[in-house]
Amino acid sequence: LRRQRQMCIRDSLMVPQKIAQRKRAMRVADAVNKIEGVPVRSYAIELSNAWSEGKITGAQMKEALLKSHMEMARRVK
Repeated sequence: LRRQRQMCIRDSLMVPQKIAQRKRAMRVADAVNKIEGVPVRSYAIELSNAWSEGKITGAQMKEALLKSHMEMARRVK
């Protein structure tokens, strides 16, 4: 529990350099998706923005995307 609390505190105090680094990573990912012709849903963009600003962790972003995709797949069946 103490380690989790330390991680939350560390993650919530993101320095501007880390935020800038994550935003650059998002721009690269967006460019790759555009080149490959892969559409990016607005929900994924919203989650990516929250991650880049340190509002959610990478694990939380992945979990939310997976849940969203599973729900979408259920509706298609």
